[in-house]
Amino acid sequence: MTVPDTMRAVEISKPGGPEVLRPVEVPVPMPGAGQILIAVDYAGVNRPDALQRAGMYAPPPDASPLPGLEAAGTVAAVGPGVSRWQVGDKVTALLPGGGYADYVLTFADHALPVPEGMAMDRAAALCETYFTVWSNVFMRGGLRAGERFLVHGGSSGIGTTAIQLAREFGARVFATAGSADKCAACVDLGAERAINYRDEDFVEVMTSEGGADLILDMVGGPYIPRNLAALAEDGRLVQIAFLQGPKAEVNFAPLMTRRLTMTGSTLRPQSVDAKARIAAELAQNVWPLLEAGKLGPVMDSEFPLEDAAKAHARMEGSTHIGKIVLKVR
Repeated sequence: MTVPDTMRAVEISKPGGPEVLRPVEVPVPMPGAGQILIAVDYAGVNRPDALQRAGMYAPPPDASPLPGLEAAGTVAAVGPGVSRWQVGDKVTALLPGGGYADYVLTFADHALPVPEGMAMDRAAALCETYFTVWSNVFMRGGLRAGERFLVHGGSSGIGTTAIQLAREFGARVFATAGSADKCAACVDLGAERAINYRDEDFVEVMTSEGGADLILDMVGGPYIPRNLAALAEDGRLVQIAFLQGPKAEVNFAPLMTRRLTMTGSTLRPQSVDAKARIAAELAQNVWPLLEAGKLGPVMDSEFPLEDAAKAHARMEGSTHIGKIVLKVR
């Protein structure tokens, strides 16, 4: 495969709204030791991209300043020490950044094969959400079969992934969403009960069910004390974002008396080795389910690369159900 010297990309011209995303032409990066260069077919659009665009989520010092944390495409070049992949292999990958471009670098151990029979647009919508959900719900949260699991934002990319994975591994799944259509989508994916947070109190619903054994939350703010109230004894709260802020007034006495656990993580700052461990667990436990068609990404919409601003506006309008992707080639 011939790799050009320059490529199309979308950069963040300055911190701000979707309008600050603009098409540019930049040099094609070359892979270093342990890295691969991917010719991108599709790139996923995720909430962290919008946070980076707004100036609230800086990329790691050694990462591309371009947005984009997941993509699918073809291996175009391999760096020194890479034997797992060859030029021409079809991959989907977690990225340190730079996915909104014709070519992107990632570490070889952060890429996975495109599941057999899966279209590239769907493959591009896998890694950011599956790495996040698997590492937080199963590796960190320890979800087990038969447990009651509540995921907030059930119709989001994270939510639709969490519902399917928890269902597939035998949990009783509950979800919150903000409309009847979104709640219906959650139930269709396997949620036992979808709670419209505009009409119902998730604390009351979960308490009537005996409490949640595990809650996955990206809302934060006023949800933090409510989440703790909705947990069963020995329940776990896993925090992955703070869409309504990272601060709340909390009475920690129930943490001791009811033996609750609060934890959380962000994916991007984790080490190369930590992300490789998540990828290895996904390859063993989840990729066979994807290839068997037992689960997969829920797709909302796609936009051309040069319309990344419209994709961000769609995501931040919160009317979408599932994943948004950019078509690159």
